[in-house]
Amino acid sequence: MWQRDDPARQGEQRAIAAALKECFQGRRVLEVACGTGFWTCFVAEVAKRVCAIDAAPQMLALARAKNISPERVEFRLGDAYKLDRCPGDFDAGLANFWFSHVPKARLQEFLDGFHRRLGAGAVVFMAENIYIPGVGGDLIVRPGEADTYKARVLTDGSKHEVLKNYYNREELDRILAPLSTGLEIQMGKCFWWVEYQVK
Repeated sequence: MWQRDDPARQGEQRAIAAALKECFQGRRVLEVACGTGFWTCFVAEVAKRVCAIDAAPQMLALARAKNISPERVEFRLGDAYKLDRCPGDFDAGLANFWFSHVPKARLQEFLDGFHRRLGAGAVVFMAENIYIPGVGGDLIVRPGEADTYKARVLTDGSKHEVLKNYYNREELDRILAPLSTGLEIQMGKCFWWVEYQVK
């Protein structure tokens, strides 16, 4: 998805990479849901240390294959809802393209655990997709359900429904402002990204 030939997307991805590098300069970073390590590579250029976790062994295998220096980055199997089990001392947190996959009923649980693990004053950076009709599959809205889903067809032809919740600026402010100081929200055409300090 990061290689799509779309100037707007590529420009915003570069802006996100530059912002997170500035945010994490010299920091000890806990990265949640690192996936293939795409964003870990940028953080590893500037951070003092990164502990990058993911719940999927196959994603961690792809991330490790990027050969990022183990002196700077440790990839670990981990649960985003059980961050107390992740060893280390951190003053920064990253959760890129994870927020939309958290069920709305568990969003406060995730944020509380994430912030508690980092501690007051730690910096947090998160980025996510903005809803664009027709991009990334059809949006599925079910009556009476808070969560929305995307219909995805993989290259092998199999069909899947993936949890995918979208947020606008007002919703992000309502969710994050009470938990943070210095909240900055950037809204692009394709992505949003936020930076703040844990209250």
